[in-house]
Amino acid sequence: MEENMDESQSQKGCKECCERCVGSLPWASLIATILLYMGVALFCGCGHEALSGTVTILQNYFEVIRAPGDTLDVFTIIDILKYIIYGLAAGFFVFGVLLLVEGFFTTGAIRDLYGEFKITACGRCLTAFLMFLAYLFFLVWLGVTAFTSLPVFMYFNVWSMCQNTSSVEGANLCLDLRQFGAVTINEERKVCTGSEKFFKMCESNELDLTFHLFVCALAGAGAAVIAMVHFLMALAANWGYLKDASRMQKYEDIKSKEEQELHDIHSTRSKERLNAYT
Repeated sequence: MEENMDESQSQKGCKECCERCVGSLPWASLIATILLYMGVALFCGCGHEALSGTVTILQNYFEVIRAPGDTLDVFTIIDILKYIIYGLAAGFFVFGVLLLVEGFFTTGAIRDLYGEFKITACGRCLTAFLMFLAYLFFLVWLGVTAFTSLPVFMYFNVWSMCQNTSSVEGANLCLDLRQFGAVTINEERKVCTGSEKFFKMCESNELDLTFHLFVCALAGAGAAVIAMVHFLMALAANWGYLKDASRMQKYEDIKSKEEQELHDIHSTRSKERLNAYT
């Protein structure tokens, strides 16, 4: 009988421990962090490989040569974009960790409101600062999403031309890099639909893979935008909860002080009456 009671108590204790652990997790911040990491990883990985595929297409089918020295050409711009991708991956990894830690501390603050934990002004300021950063990065990812849609649109046009080679065979259409700003006006780098290079480019894996990689990078940027919106909602709710908790904490402190003062006054009067009676 005692063994059954001990087993039921241990099971009850494990259940309460699990419920406490699950209840203390900041699920909103956790889901937003996972979505942010997935979006950033998808954008950075696919974007990096798509830029590498673009370099291959420019060199093999448009015969674009890297300019000597430090001249700012399309290849230098692609290298700069790759370094920006590296910075985005590292920066948002740290930012996601900060937001997740803030979510854990805020959840602990709300849970232990009537315990020993004190809601400080520093915590509220930190939440407000992270909310400002989340809004700023939300605008940044909106710009990144709009910028990523440009190569998707260009590659979609080229991919559509390759998919409909029979209908554009007699049209004699050309892809001129000068229209996209990839080369200077003096350079003529174009591929026409009736040429051998056009058919080789359409039959190669580089074009199809690069196009779909840019599509995946666009999806990753969109996921990062959704994650930023999710973080903004979570941070705004946390800041409101912390503000209300701070007011409640001040009210409890004032109430305890007043009760202590009334108790002291009552004790003093009781002593005075006792002294007067004696």
